Amino acid sequence: MKSDIILLGHGSGGTLSHQLLDTLIIPILSAVALPDQNDAAVLPAESGRLAFTTDSFVVDPIFFPGGNIGDLAINGTVNDLAMAGATPLYISVGLILEEGLPIADLRRILHSMRQAADAAGVSIVTGDTKVVPRGKADRIFINTSGVGRLEHELVISGSSARPGDRVLINGPIGDHGMAVLASREGLALQSDIKSDCAPLNRLVQAILAAAGSDLHVLRDPTRGGVATTLKEICLQSQVDITLDELSLPIRDNVAGACAILGLDPLFVANEGKLLVVVAPDSADAVLAAMHATPEGVGATCIGEVGPGGEGRLRLRTAIGGLRSIEMLAGEQLPRIC
Repeated sequence: MKSDIILLGHGSGGTLSHQLLDTLIIPILSAVALPDQNDAAVLPAESGRLAFTTDSFVVDPIFFPGGNIGDLAINGTVNDLAMAGATPLYISVGLILEEGLPIADLRRILHSMRQAADAAGVSIVTGDTKVVPRGKADRIFINTSGVGRLEHELVISGSSARPGDRVLINGPIGDHGMAVLASREGLALQSDIKSDCAPLNRLVQAILAAAGSDLHVLRDPTRGGVATTLKEICLQSQVDITLDELSLPIRDNVAGACAILGLDPLFVANEGKLLVVVAPDSADAVLAAMHATPEGVGATCIGEVGPGGEGRLRLRTAIGGLRSIEMLAGEQLPRIC
């Protein structure tokens, strides 16, 4: 690369575009040979059902403790496929670059994306790059799509929760949102809190093996946090869910930061956590399977599904009362993913 920043010419489709692709983006992300660089990736047909997802990432700042916009984009896409019970296979990547973005930053992000894809066992098979003038974006936005294969006949859906089910989570909540916020605002606590950004597909495979047809719902509580995600499940399944405040796993530094800033950890985003709604007879087996994985060592039961068709989410407080939890009217922490 002759330039150390992104230029408008890098999006022209001409020589600079080809230099950007051939010397930086393609070698790092996919290493697709020149004869195979076509307008679409041709993929082998898979038997069974396919899962398909798409997402866009606009996190600010683009680098934060525990990750950056690149591995966030890959892990977020992998996890969306995994929440359907699918094995992630292929990912597309669309890059929207702002004129003036340092090439060094782009290279760092691309390497993080490739490392995250390799760790999750997925292939980046196609993509696109566009450049916009200064002030028309914010350094870099990333759009992804992902395809995965379902190797079972289970229906894992937000509408499948049943009375008596247990609600499990694989570890402490709120780490990602608070890490990004601290980094964005330059708060002193940023060195103590790191994003939990991680791929969850292998954890999901362990859960599937332990629960079988007793597994009813999988969801990753990203924007809106645990509370919003569970409220959505309540409404989809027309059930009530009650959480136990004393069982909620929250790191002391996250709880302290939320208290200072007036935030509720239940509504803070996560990027390496999943909620499992499973039949009570299989809850202990699923917890044991989760504990045996690196991503699930902190797994615990945080609540249960009750009868009633009102779609209520409630919190049993430390003093024994019940507090109703509703979705926030707006966004507690914007541009968190």
